[in-house]
Amino acid sequence: MQFDNENLSNAAAAAPASDSETTSTEATSSDATPPEVKSEQTKAAEQIPATPTPVQVEPAAAHEQAEAQSATTAAETVATAADEEAAGSEEMSKIMAQYDEQQEAAASNEVIEVKVVAYTEHGVVVDIGGKTEGLIPASEFTDTEIPRPEPNATIEVQRTGEHKDGYAIVSYQKVLRRKTWERIEASFKAKETITGKVVDRIKGGLVVDIGVRAFLPGSQYDLRPTQNLDDLTGQEIQVRITKLNRRRGNVVVSRRALLEEEQQAKRGELMESLKEGQIVHGFVKNVTEYGAFVDLGGIDGLLHLTDLSWGRVKHPSDVVKPDQELDVIILKFDKEKQRVSLGLKQLIPDPWVGASEKYPAGGKVKGKIVGVVDYGVFVELEQGIEGLVHVSEMSWNKKVTHPSKLAKVGDEVDVVVLDIKPSDRRVSLGIKQALPDPWLLTAEKYPVGTVVTGKVRNIAEFGAFIELEDGFDGLVHVGDVSWTGRVKNPHEVFKKGEDITAKVLRIDAENRRVSLGIKQVNDIWGDWFKDHRVGQIVKGKVSRIATFGAFVELGENIEALCHNTEIEDRRRGRDEGSMHRTSTGPLKSAGPLEPGKEYDFKIVKISPETRRIGLSYRAAVKQIERKEIDQYRSTATSSKSSSTATLGDVLKSKLAGR
Repeated sequence: MQFDNENLSNAAAAAPASDSETTSTEATSSDATPPEVKSEQTKAAEQIPATPTPVQVEPAAAHEQAEAQSATTAAETVATAADEEAAGSEEMSKIMAQYDEQQEAAASNEVIEVKVVAYTEHGVVVDIGGKTEGLIPASEFTDTEIPRPEPNATIEVQRTGEHKDGYAIVSYQKVLRRKTWERIEASFKAKETITGKVVDRIKGGLVVDIGVRAFLPGSQYDLRPTQNLDDLTGQEIQVRITKLNRRRGNVVVSRRALLEEEQQAKRGELMESLKEGQIVHGFVKNVTEYGAFVDLGGIDGLLHLTDLSWGRVKHPSDVVKPDQELDVIILKFDKEKQRVSLGLKQLIPDPWVGASEKYPAGGKVKGKIVGVVDYGVFVELEQGIEGLVHVSEMSWNKKVTHPSKLAKVGDEVDVVVLDIKPSDRRVSLGIKQALPDPWLLTAEKYPVGTVVTGKVRNIAEFGAFIELEDGFDGLVHVGDVSWTGRVKNPHEVFKKGEDITAKVLRIDAENRRVSLGIKQVNDIWGDWFKDHRVGQIVKGKVSRIATFGAFVELGENIEALCHNTEIEDRRRGRDEGSMHRTSTGPLKSAGPLEPGKEYDFKIVKISPETRRIGLSYRAAVKQIERKEIDQYRSTATSSKSSSTATLGDVLKSKLAGR
């Protein structure tokens, strides 16, 4: 509403001079009332008649003054109303301008139906009605995979509020994206399965096109980790939306969630059908150090290392591989814990059944070395049957420091079954038993009595071991070193590596022992035994006196014993012997026998095995006396006949001769 000067003058003339209070009141109230409302109030006030007031007679000068004052007040009131009206009009203009902007913005985002009318190099021309044409920019088709709509097709577009070359610019892409987001949000809320295409491989996963670019983490592609995701580009896969933020344009999808649901459903069905002893088909899902996990179609079972094969298995990967299909048997099934134990070797017969008949003790068989340990080697006779060859059964003549010195894994060897216990699944084998015993061959080479030469290999407290050949040793005991001297410390007599000549005394083939003697090489005893016999009179020199008798030297290094009972008459010897034994220090004599003197002795005992000779002085004296008597009788020339000679005559003759 606008006011001109004429209206202002009319308003001022219409105001009565006596209404100054009313005018002032109206002016005051107009400060808090909007201009539009004030204008209406002013019109209403003009139509209401003025209230009559008492007439007062005033002087002419006073009347003129009051009239002038009333005119001035009315003019001020009209001017104030005009200013307020102008301010209200300006505020209204701002409100209308803001409304127009909102309407224009709303119109620019409006989705409308249009008809495709033409194609140009700048884009697709559409009819938006009202004899106005719009343009979908060509960039919406060239920069994206959105196909161009068919000619004369009716499509929906969104106004952009822009104009170019006489066309209203509209967007086909925004409408499609809006519908796509609406569809994606609906699928997300309903947890629906959607199909997408892998379009890119990025760090941490894949980019899947489901209408918008969605992120598929690598861990959400499959139930188990997938090592190579590069080959999936271009493939269509089914996924489920797990996270959605439309404002930021972030979408996360998962394929694993679908597989887990499918697996859970299969697992429930499978749990109801499984039972122990059942043969099932599956594929190897994963291989570990202790076995393999087999997917039975919804539930995983453990195929332990010990149940893979009857034979030796170093690592499960030697028997099964990932993704390998195979039949297994259910050994144990715990439905509550959902645990399944599987077996593979149980599908074939146990090779230990009937093994004792197939591999009897003493039998010779061929096998392959499959393991080498400190204490021997393991030989596989067939898959599932392995035997131990102890290190002591590997060689006849070699002292094995470690089995690896003689054998290695993969070698084929002949073995002899020493012992077999199928109940314990054990078999003891021997390698050396399958070969000729070189010890026996060597023993035949060195019969008893053979003089041999060898090197001292080892010295012990009881003697020395002499190596005659590789692996063939003989023992020289300390008692077989010297005929006379007694060896207390073999280290004083022998030195390692020195050559020793000895004689083979005994061969123990069962215990594989050979006894040697050094002193037997010069067997003066043997020669002496050949020339002497029991009852023979020999001369000997008393070498020393003992409490039990006298030791007599019969030759070089040959010593015999004359016991006290064989020195004198028992009664006499007992009295004199007791007298000699009471003295202290070395014994000076044994009856008539004195050290260093020679006497005649009679051999009463010979033991070639123990090299012992028993003598009798008393018997020798009697035998000599008897012989002398016989000689005297045969050679007597006396006048008396020998038949009449007496023992006294013989003795007298003997004494006279002395």
